[in-house]
Amino acid sequence: MRHVGWAAGAAAAALVAAGAITYAVADGDGSGSGTRTPAADSADAGFARDMAVHHQQAVEMSYIVRDRTKDTEVRRLAYDIAQTQANQRGMLLGWLDLWELPKVSADAPMTWMGMGDMASGKDGALMPGMATDAEMKRLGTLNGKQAEVFYLQLMTDHHKGGIHMAEGCVAKCTVGVEKRLAQGMVDAQQSEITMMADMLKARGAKPRD
Repeated sequence: MRHVGWAAGAAAAALVAAGAITYAVADGDGSGSGTRTPAADSADAGFARDMAVHHQQAVEMSYIVRDRTKDTEVRRLAYDIAQTQANQRGMLLGWLDLWELPKVSADAPMTWMGMGDMASGKDGALMPGMATDAEMKRLGTLNGKQAEVFYLQLMTDHHKGGIHMAEGCVAKCTVGVEKRLAQGMVDAQQSEITMMADMLKARGAKPRD
């Protein structure tokens, strides 16, 4: 499956980017531009905080479905997503540490995008694309094909929300390495959305409207 090699490459690139953040913090994007360390209310900090939360749910969702099906294709995809997003989450939180900024904020999620009122936070869905607590609980009760289909539908929605946020960082963030990571998220998750649509079709289902 071509996705496996691609995901491994993306994860490796993410780890290389993690090493570059020392320079990014000290000198903006490492190009000598002199950009200062981001402020607590900056897009850079807001994206790091919000995407860390968004990624955590994707990791949890992936581990749930891994234990609910024996299908190799779905288990492999879930493993790739869990590993990639766990690594990226660690980078995002690590950057906040290096910037000496809080990992939580009193502002509503996505305030840095000017969309603090976009998600209600109802039943655990703190940001667009996130599954509700009820949906996460339901995923944990399904098995086999039903679990596969529901996971693929939930993750498709999750990726769409993640892409929207990552595109916001590409447009608004100032730290070069973070902007590059965000663009990598956009590219990878768009590819996975296409793949998941094919996987749903093969199972007689389709993404949710």
